[in-house]
Amino acid sequence: MKAIYKFIYFKLLKWEIIGDFPRDLNKYIVIAVPHTHWHDFPMGIMLRNILDTKINFVAKKELFKGPLGWYLRKVGGYAIDRTKGQNKVEAYAQLFKDNDKFILNIAPEGTRKKVEKWKTGFYYIAKEAQVPIVMVAFDFGKKQHKISAPFYPTDNVEADFEFMYSFFEGVVGRVPEYS
Repeated sequence: MKAIYKFIYFKLLKWEIIGDFPRDLNKYIVIAVPHTHWHDFPMGIMLRNILDTKINFVAKKELFKGPLGWYLRKVGGYAIDRTKGQNKVEAYAQLFKDNDKFILNIAPEGTRKKVEKWKTGFYYIAKEAQVPIVMVAFDFGKKQHKISAPFYPTDNVEADFEFMYSFFEGVVGRVPEYS
């Protein structure tokens, strides 16, 4: 499968990868930005397989029924209860505690539409689970995935978000107007 992904990614689509996922860490959060189209999912699947990194994701439990549920679990999906009243930060942080190796991908925009500010849950999950954040730019304009070094959140939320936003400056998503 890896050879097929490489052929599609590098030869047919003509994308490139800048950076790599940390090999010395067993637990961290990946934030993928911008998330503007369903194409982000297969591009992420190719990226993680080319780089031999098992990256998990969470989705609402309603999606984990029937054949789709089987497929989502097979590619690293975890069902999560997103009804009101649930402490989602603790639930996500618990996934890190329950697994010896766990890498979680989150789209901080929380939607495929344009947003002015990211949702902050991923940040507080990283702090609660005491894991770093690895930023991945999905730049359809330059046809590249750019992967950051691990970033450990501090107690200065404003400065941390400013730093993370700067990593994605100029990045163009699959749907440019939503970037």
